[in-house]
Amino acid sequence: MAITANDVKKLREMTGVGMMDCKKALAEAEGDMDKAIELLREKGLAASQKKAGRIAAEGMAYAAVIDGVGVVVEVNAETDFVAKNEKFVDFVKGAAATVAANKPADLDALMACRYAGSDLTVTEQQQEMVLVIGENIKVRRFAFFTDGVCVPYIHAGGKIGVLVNLDTDLTAEQVETVGKDVAMQIAALNPRFWDKTQVTQDVLDEEKKIMLVQMANDPKMASKPDKVKENIVMGKLNKFYSENCLLQQEFVKDNTTTVEKYVAASAKALGGTITFKNAVRFEKGEGIEKKQENFAEEIAKQLGK
Repeated sequence: MAITANDVKKLREMTGVGMMDCKKALAEAEGDMDKAIELLREKGLAASQKKAGRIAAEGMAYAAVIDGVGVVVEVNAETDFVAKNEKFVDFVKGAAATVAANKPADLDALMACRYAGSDLTVTEQQQEMVLVIGENIKVRRFAFFTDGVCVPYIHAGGKIGVLVNLDTDLTAEQVETVGKDVAMQIAALNPRFWDKTQVTQDVLDEEKKIMLVQMANDPKMASKPDKVKENIVMGKLNKFYSENCLLQQEFVKDNTTTVEKYVAASAKALGGTITFKNAVRFEKGEGIEKKQENFAEEIAKQLGK
């Protein structure tokens, strides 16, 4: 019996198993769908569908410049051990290459793209990886820049991925050190804003409100004139900028200057211009609620107790 692409697709949708394994099972079952499902279950492959529901909060954040496009992606797995697996790392890099080649509008669009160097879609390649690795694997998010000069930075083997986007008349090689230094600052301090001009009025009003309440609750400050309090608040807002805004932050590699001044001084020394435009910082697993397992209970379950 001839096996069609629709048969393979249907079996894959029913079992969650990768396309190639579905094709082999259908061939072995001579096109019998029920028998093919039974064969996959016997091989333990159909269980991969169950893996898709498991929490994947580990994995890898990866940043790179590919064919002139700056890309940062996060791909999750269930354990940190798998995140170090060579095949998993290759899958992450392939996902980044797919983003660079296709520039998808969103995650759904990316998952429908042809995975780099393959006839499979990203979704299908991800399903294949679930079978190969034995854990739930999920491409979670991505971002890219096509303009300017991008400098990538990967911290701690993929715990954090940062992509810095610069506007410059210098070459990528000339600004690499500056970009990496700024990326390391972002990785370490995770600023809320890039520049103080991005701080909205509602954020400033909230900060002022908190500061005034703190002064009202301080016996030494409560009796001071309103004008004095206002001057104190303005001074504290400058501190807020220096703590929360990247360009106004104290430069971690030289606490005598700010990030903004460091970039300007570096541009002058190189004989060109460098302007920080944007950046993306992905930290693996951030915002994902990790399931807390009781180790003793887990062992008991496995032993059937």
